Amino acid sequence: MCGRYIINGDLSSEELERIIDEVNRANPGGSIKTSGEIYPTDLAPVLAMSRAMNPRPFAMGWGYMLPDGKPVFNARSETAAQKPMFRDGMRQRRCAVPATGYFEWEHTASRTKYAISPGAGLFFMAGIYRLEGGAPHFSILTRQSAEQIAFIHSRMPVILPGELVRDWLNPKYDADELLRHAVLSVAYAPAEN
Repeated sequence: MCGRYIINGDLSSEELERIIDEVNRANPGGSIKTSGEIYPTDLAPVLAMSRAMNPRPFAMGWGYMLPDGKPVFNARSETAAQKPMFRDGMRQRRCAVPATGYFEWEHTASRTKYAISPGAGLFFMAGIYRLEGGAPHFSILTRQSAEQIAFIHSRMPVILPGELVRDWLNPKYDADELLRHAVLSVAYAPAEN
């Protein structure tokens, strides 16, 4: 589920432009993927709380790395708080992943790739992060798919309503309560491979 997402660099969004500008300024010459398809292990922009408890953009690697080098790039929202790998992130290290869409593949006789989003424009997926060797790595939280896309895949990313993004980042708010308000309405269309 959600093994790839996209940031449309052509999108006219002041918020997205601000996020990308801040990440690029903080990481000059970095190899941050700020547009196009984002793959697991890519360095990508996310929002998280600063030490002063203000939301701000950071560059983070997509996927918690296992000892064998494989990334764990998704976590089930229903069980993440109980899993040792994700528990701390659910409690105090939450992030919001900006995107304009994500991709899923329908597995039938042939694989059909679908571009999915909750509507036109920028949205945020709920994530958690941890530090690995001093560098932050994030994982996207998933949930049961919306009814209209369940035929493609049984899971989808947790999509945060815009008004809850700041609360999601703040560890003083209960993660499970906020997750209950995630967006389930999505639009989808076959995508070019």
